[in-house]
Amino acid sequence: MKFSKLLLIALSISLFVSCSSDDDDTSKGAYDNGFFILNEGSQSLGTISFSSNDLNSFTKNVYEKENGTDAVGGYLQNIFFSGDRAYIIAGGSNVINVVNRYTFKLIAKIDSGLVAPRYGVVKDGKAYVINAGEYSYQNPATGDTDDYIAVINLSNNTVESKVALNSTANRVIEENGKLYITDAYNDKLLIYNIASKALETPVTIGFDGDSIEEEDGVLFILRRPYGGAGEIVKVKISDKSISRIALPASIGQAGFMDIEDDKVYYTASNSVYSFSTNATTAPTTALFASDASYVYGFAVKDNHIYIADAKFTADSKAFIYNLSGVLQKELTTGAGSNGFYFND
Repeated sequence: MKFSKLLLIALSISLFVSCSSDDDDTSKGAYDNGFFILNEGSQSLGTISFSSNDLNSFTKNVYEKENGTDAVGGYLQNIFFSGDRAYIIAGGSNVINVVNRYTFKLIAKIDSGLVAPRYGVVKDGKAYVINAGEYSYQNPATGDTDDYIAVINLSNNTVESKVALNSTANRVIEENGKLYITDAYNDKLLIYNIASKALETPVTIGFDGDSIEEEDGVLFILRRPYGGAGEIVKVKISDKSISRIALPASIGQAGFMDIEDDKVYYTASNSVYSFSTNATTAPTTALFASDASYVYGFAVKDNHIYIADAKFTADSKAFIYNLSGVLQKELTTGAGSNGFYFND
């Protein structure tokens, strides 16, 4: 009898553990374990596509599928995540759509306090969204200096304050409680301290700073001056010291940059290049030339390279390659595909 009871208890525990394990593997929704492709579209309307990680399942317009006639807005710029929510920035409509990242059902819209919003990050329950304000062609007097950070309380989805940058602003990342913001029209890397709510002394890196990534305490910033050779600027966060890796003029104007597994990947024209994060010189030979005619979005993730080939009056394409440049999948997306966002 003792043996039978012990056996019954053991079987019950085994069954419970098995069921619990199965529950942990349960998908959180139709858009779990995949990636979104943001399609900029027009000033009035963009779209969002989705592919599973195994590239076997694809939906061209997930927002419309899940939210019917509700408009996501135009000039879609960026998606950022917090918990089970995704925040879709529509810069042409001055709105951020809040959706469940796994079902893509609309939860709320943040539609006040924003002027040409671009990129966002989240820290401690608040979103920090870069706003371009007016552009210089709209207002020559202040268009290059009116950019600001909108601080959004994510508990009620409202802009609770604004931080004037007195400069232009481009992309942003958050590291250790500080925002690092590239400035496309000036020569500075802007720094905002979240705790002190103050801008710190900027770092001079050169004009046309664009893509920015962090790896092992170092910021990697791609400078892509028009008509000139680009470079990757490395800024050590601890002391703000700078080193530079010049990109060969022979490759043409640099486009986009990403970092994966201690390697820097970047584009020039339709080609992809790579070097170690510890390297001091850049290669002259590409990893491969992509099938894209106009590279407008780029990412590297889990042994795959993602390239958006943008068209603005027709559907764009997304090409997914392995790290050797062998094409794995070609997807037909929407107008102006400009970015990849991984929902893992």
